[in-house]
Amino acid sequence: MAFEILDTQIMDTGITVGRLLITAIIALAGVLIGRIARVLFKKRFAPNMPIDTAKSLEKLIYYGIIIIFLLAATASQGIDLGGLVIAGGFMGIVIGFASQSVVSNLISGLFLMIEKPVRQGDNIELPDSNVSGKLIDITTFSSRIQQFDGTVVRIPNEKMFTSNIRTFALSEIRRSDVTVGIAYKENIKRAISVMKDAIEKNMVYSLMEPAPTFWVTELADNSVNIWVRVWHPRDDLAEVMPNLLVVIKDALDKEGIEIPFPQRVIWQGNSNE
Repeated sequence: MAFEILDTQIMDTGITVGRLLITAIIALAGVLIGRIARVLFKKRFAPNMPIDTAKSLEKLIYYGIIIIFLLAATASQGIDLGGLVIAGGFMGIVIGFASQSVVSNLISGLFLMIEKPVRQGDNIELPDSNVSGKLIDITTFSSRIQQFDGTVVRIPNEKMFTSNIRTFALSEIRRSDVTVGIAYKENIKRAISVMKDAIEKNMVYSLMEPAPTFWVTELADNSVNIWVRVWHPRDDLAEVMPNLLVVIKDALDKEGIEIPFPQRVIWQGNSNE
C-alpha cells in the first residue's frame, strides 16, 4: 500500500509522490547544511570583516547552498523545470536589464573583498572621482568614504573596482611638497641652507632619512621658485603641512632673505604738462 502511494502521480504530471518526497528531503538537507555553513562562517570569518559585509556574505552562502541543493534534487529526480524556465524567460530578460548595474555592483563588491586593494580604515583617494578620505566600509553594493571635511560619500562598487585607487596605508612614510619663492637678488645656496637648517631644528616630524631635498624648479616672473620636499611618518601629515611653510618663512625672514610678491608701480601723469 505504501509503495502504491509513493508511485502515485500528481495530476498526471509524471511526478510521483516518492520523487516529490525525495526532493523535499534533499532540499531540507540543503537548508540544514546551509545553516551549518552560516554558523561556521559567523564564528571563523565574520569577526574579521565589516559588519555589513559579513551579513551580506552570510546570506549569500546560506541561500546559495539551498538553491544548489534544490536544483540538484529536481535534476536527480527527473523533474522537468523547462516549462517554468521558459515561462519566466521573458520576465528574466526584463529584470536582467533592469538589474544589470545591481549585479555588477554585487560582483565588484565580492572582488573588492577578495582582492582587498584597500581595507576598512585606510586613507584613500579616487583621482577619477575627485574623492579622498577614510574608507568606512565596503558593503554589498557600494562603498562609503568619509572625506577629510567630515562628509560621507557613497561610491558604487563597480566604480570603486574599476577606478584608480591611491592608498596611503601601504607605506609607513610619505612626502609633502611645498614651493617657496625667493627674490632674484638672493643667493640660492644660502637660502636652501637656511631652510634646511630650520627644518632640521624645528620640524620634529620631519625625517632626516630620507633627508629633505631642495630643487630650483622655475625662474618665474617675480621669484626663483624652490621645490621643498620633506619626508615624514604617514600619520603626521596634519602636523607637518600647517607648520612647514611657517617654519620656512620665519627662518627666511630672520636671515633677511626676501620672499617677493607681485608689485605694480602706478604713474599718474601731471595734468599741467
